[in-house]
Amino acid sequence: MNRYPRDLIGYGANPPDAAWPNGARIAVSLVLNFEEGGENNILHGDAASEAFLSDIAGAAPWPGQRHWNMESLYEYGGRAGFWRLHRLFTGLHIPVTIYAVATALARNPEPVAAMQAAGWEIASHGLKWVEHRDMDDAEERAAMAAAIRLHTEVTGAPPTGWYTGRCSVNTVRLAAETGAFAWVSDTYDDDLPYWREVGARDQLVIPYTLEANDMRFATAPGYSTGAQFFHYLKDSFDPLYAEGEEGQAKMFTVGLHCRLIGRPGKFAGLKRFLDYAQGHPGVWFPRRIDIARHWAATHPHQRRERPSQIGRDAFIARFGGVYEHSPWIAERA
Repeated sequence: MNRYPRDLIGYGANPPDAAWPNGARIAVSLVLNFEEGGENNILHGDAASEAFLSDIAGAAPWPGQRHWNMESLYEYGGRAGFWRLHRLFTGLHIPVTIYAVATALARNPEPVAAMQAAGWEIASHGLKWVEHRDMDDAEERAAMAAAIRLHTEVTGAPPTGWYTGRCSVNTVRLAAETGAFAWVSDTYDDDLPYWREVGARDQLVIPYTLEANDMRFATAPGYSTGAQFFHYLKDSFDPLYAEGEEGQAKMFTVGLHCRLIGRPGKFAGLKRFLDYAQGHPGVWFPRRIDIARHWAATHPHQRRERPSQIGRDAFIARFGGVYEHSPWIAERA
């Protein structure tokens, strides 16, 4: 019997009390994507140049060719953008989670040392920053395993979290099946973490964001100025903070990229928002692993038996002689 695979309900009208540490009213998770050096490039064995998330509007892949300007825009992230952001976050004593492409880490080790010295979480963002939607299970599973191996070699420890981004419909399942990750973030469907059952594995999912995200400087409709980014972050923070004051604390994730928000004009909007958020009492700035550990301790998963997943004989023994095998009926039994 096959149940409809999507979950349109979630926590519904009664989300759990997040019970953030020290009574925090909101958890603000800052995520910095470290992709530069892991993007599409014929130097990396790819068929074409990168075309996604840069300051070149309407960029297209160049099959079989290097794209000098695109490469240069990406290089800004590793050469200048990362360090501007590192100074900001360490100066404000805000820890962040890095979504780190393994090949990008391997090609630029100095930022890795700085991340570790700052106590940041270095999660995996895949082996290469490429599209995964057409990969079959075997290919994607192999890429995931290779990412974990290289990540471990470069950082000295395996990643505790996973986010592909340019994922397939199988990514969350495959990540869960490794049993390696305290959290997975390839979803955008809630303001709180939640558990997902994958076979015998109870996988914690910490949803990410594509809207409170500097990627919208490079996509339409998007931001043109740092002020627009600040106002969107503020307008997102304010209602979530108010919900926390009413006893319904939530999580607010902000997605960042070294080559985008690291540019001074964009950067100014981020700094303005962080100053604003830090001006409020009860704001927690956790790494995603901190959220995962808190959630696992405070809201451990409890599996429940679903009628639609019970065989005929067991169903009749539990619920009587009427056996309806349609999942949308059996779920109501």
